[in-house]
Amino acid sequence: WAYPVGFTVLPHVGSFLGWLINRKEIPVWYDKLKKPSWCPPRKIFPVAWTVLYTGMGYASYLIWNDLGGCSSKAVVPLGLYGAQLALNWAWPPLFFGAHNLKMALIDILCLDGLAIGTVCSWYRINKIAALLMVPYLGWLAMATCLTIRIWKDN
Repeated sequence: WAYPVGFTVLPHVGSFLGWLINRKEIPVWYDKLKKPSWCPPRKIFPVAWTVLYTGMGYASYLIWNDLGGCSSKAVVPLGLYGAQLALNWAWPPLFFGAHNLKMALIDILCLDGLAIGTVCSWYRINKIAALLMVPYLGWLAMATCLTIRIWKDN
Protein backbone atom coordinates (compact mmCIF):
# COMPACT_ATOMS: atom_id res chain seq x y z
CA TRP A 1 0.00 0.00 0.00
CA ALA A 2 2.96 2.34 0.49
CA TYR A 3 3.64 2.70 -3.24
CA PRO A 4 0.11 3.65 -4.31
CA VAL A 5 -0.15 6.11 -1.41
CA GLY A 6 3.31 7.58 -2.07
CA PHE A 7 2.68 8.07 -5.78
CA THR A 8 -0.76 9.55 -5.07
CA VAL A 9 0.54 11.98 -2.45
CA LEU A 10 3.63 13.11 -4.39
CA PRO A 11 1.92 15.70 -6.66
CA HIS A 12 0.35 17.31 -3.60
CA VAL A 13 3.78 17.97 -2.05
CA GLY A 14 4.87 20.55 -4.61
CA SER A 15 1.42 22.04 -4.69
CA PHE A 16 1.40 22.49 -0.92
CA LEU A 17 4.88 24.04 -0.93
CA GLY A 18 3.84 26.40 -3.73
CA TRP A 19 0.76 27.42 -1.78
CA LEU A 20 2.79 27.88 1.41
CA ILE A 21 5.32 30.12 -0.32
CA ASN A 22 2.82 32.15 -2.37
CA ARG A 23 -0.30 32.25 -0.19
CA LYS A 24 0.18 35.89 0.86
CA GLU A 25 0.43 37.07 -2.76
CA ILE A 26 -3.03 35.83 -3.69
CA PRO A 27 -5.14 38.34 -1.76
CA VAL A 28 -2.59 41.13 -2.17
CA TRP A 29 -1.68 40.78 -5.85
CA TYR A 30 -3.84 38.20 -7.68
CA ASP A 31 -7.17 39.59 -6.52
CA LYS A 32 -6.24 42.97 -8.01
CA LEU A 33 -5.44 41.60 -11.48
CA LYS A 34 -7.90 42.10 -14.31
CA LYS A 35 -9.44 38.69 -14.99
CA PRO A 36 -12.05 37.53 -17.51
CA SER A 37 -15.65 36.96 -16.43
CA TRP A 38 -15.22 33.19 -16.91
CA CYS A 39 -12.39 32.98 -14.37
CA PRO A 40 -13.37 30.39 -11.74
CA PRO A 41 -13.84 31.68 -8.18
CA ARG A 42 -10.67 31.49 -6.11
CA LYS A 43 -12.21 28.87 -3.77
CA ILE A 44 -12.58 26.40 -6.67
CA PHE A 45 -8.84 26.16 -7.38
CA PRO A 46 -7.72 24.19 -4.28
CA VAL A 47 -10.64 21.77 -4.64
CA ALA A 48 -9.96 21.21 -8.33
CA TRP A 49 -6.21 20.77 -7.86
CA THR A 50 -6.72 18.32 -4.98
CA VAL A 51 -8.89 16.10 -7.17
CA LEU A 52 -6.58 16.46 -10.19
CA TYR A 53 -3.36 15.80 -8.27
CA THR A 54 -4.89 12.73 -6.64
CA GLY A 55 -5.94 11.30 -10.01
CA MET A 56 -2.63 12.03 -11.70
CA GLY A 57 -0.63 10.66 -8.77
CA TYR A 58 -2.56 7.40 -8.73
CA ALA A 59 -2.28 7.18 -12.52
CA SER A 60 1.50 7.50 -12.24
CA TYR A 61 1.47 4.61 -9.79
CA LEU A 62 -0.47 2.48 -12.31
CA ILE A 63 2.15 3.21 -14.97
CA TRP A 64 5.06 2.55 -12.61
CA ASN A 65 3.45 -0.71 -11.51
CA ASP A 66 2.63 -1.89 -15.05
CA LEU A 67 6.19 -1.20 -16.20
CA GLY A 68 7.73 -3.12 -13.30
CA GLY A 69 8.98 -0.14 -11.30
CA CYS A 70 11.88 1.99 -12.41
CA SER A 71 12.77 -0.15 -15.40
CA SER A 72 14.24 1.05 -18.69
CA LYS A 73 10.71 0.90 -20.16
CA ALA A 74 9.58 3.45 -17.56
CA VAL A 75 12.16 6.14 -18.41
CA VAL A 76 10.15 7.95 -21.09
CA PRO A 77 6.60 7.65 -19.66
CA LEU A 78 7.62 8.52 -16.10
CA GLY A 79 10.22 11.03 -17.32
CA LEU A 80 7.51 12.92 -19.20
CA TYR A 81 5.32 12.78 -16.11
CA GLY A 82 8.11 14.05 -13.86
CA ALA A 83 8.96 16.87 -16.25
CA GLN A 84 5.37 18.04 -16.55
CA LEU A 85 4.96 17.81 -12.78
CA ALA A 86 8.06 19.97 -12.29
CA LEU A 87 6.66 22.60 -14.67
CA ASN A 88 3.32 22.37 -12.89
CA TRP A 89 5.04 23.09 -9.58
CA ALA A 90 7.09 25.91 -11.17
CA TRP A 91 4.04 27.85 -12.38
CA PRO A 92 2.85 29.29 -9.00
CA PRO A 93 6.27 30.76 -8.03
CA LEU A 94 6.56 32.33 -11.48
CA PHE A 95 3.02 33.68 -11.52
CA PHE A 96 2.29 34.51 -7.88
CA GLY A 97 5.80 34.81 -6.45
CA ALA A 98 7.74 36.59 -9.21
CA HIS A 99 4.64 38.21 -10.80
CA ASN A 100 6.22 37.20 -14.09
CA LEU A 101 3.20 36.61 -16.28
CA LYS A 102 5.28 36.04 -19.43
CA MET A 103 7.42 33.32 -17.83
CA ALA A 104 4.31 31.75 -16.28
CA LEU A 105 2.77 31.67 -19.75
CA ILE A 106 5.88 30.06 -21.28
CA ASP A 107 5.90 27.55 -18.42
CA ILE A 108 2.27 26.54 -18.86
CA LEU A 109 2.60 26.23 -22.65
CA CYS A 110 5.55 23.85 -22.17
CA LEU A 111 3.58 22.08 -19.45
CA ASP A 112 0.68 21.55 -21.86
CA GLY A 113 2.96 19.85 -24.37
CA LEU A 114 4.55 17.61 -21.76
CA ALA A 115 1.17 16.71 -20.22
CA ILE A 116 -0.21 15.74 -23.65
CA GLY A 117 2.95 13.74 -24.32
CA THR A 118 2.54 12.01 -20.96
CA VAL A 119 -1.04 10.99 -21.71
CA CYS A 120 -0.12 9.78 -25.20
CA SER A 121 2.75 7.66 -23.87
CA TRP A 122 0.59 6.29 -21.05
CA TYR A 123 -2.34 5.33 -23.29
CA ARG A 124 -0.34 2.47 -24.82
CA ILE A 125 0.60 1.20 -21.35
CA ASN A 126 -2.56 1.63 -19.28
CA LYS A 127 -5.72 3.20 -20.69
CA ILE A 128 -7.18 3.82 -17.21
CA ALA A 129 -4.08 5.79 -16.20
CA ALA A 130 -4.36 7.86 -19.38
CA LEU A 131 -8.06 8.48 -18.78
CA LEU A 132 -7.33 9.59 -15.20
CA MET A 133 -5.25 12.38 -16.76
CA VAL A 134 -8.01 13.67 -19.06
CA PRO A 135 -9.62 15.97 -16.44
CA TYR A 136 -6.15 17.39 -15.78
CA LEU A 137 -5.71 18.15 -19.49
CA GLY A 138 -9.10 19.89 -19.49
CA TRP A 139 -8.21 21.99 -16.46
CA LEU A 140 -4.81 22.82 -17.95
CA ALA A 141 -6.55 24.05 -21.11
CA MET A 142 -8.66 26.40 -19.02
CA ALA A 143 -5.64 27.47 -16.92
CA THR A 144 -3.63 28.14 -20.09
CA CYS A 145 -6.41 30.28 -21.56
CA LEU A 146 -6.70 32.11 -18.24
CA THR A 147 -2.93 32.70 -18.09
CA ILE A 148 -2.94 34.04 -21.66
CA ARG A 149 -5.83 36.35 -20.91
CA ILE A 150 -4.35 37.66 -17.64
CA TRP A 151 -0.98 38.19 -19.38
CA LYS A 152 -2.62 40.13 -22.21
CA ASP A 153 -4.89 42.21 -19.95
CA ASN A 154 -2.33 43.11 -17.29
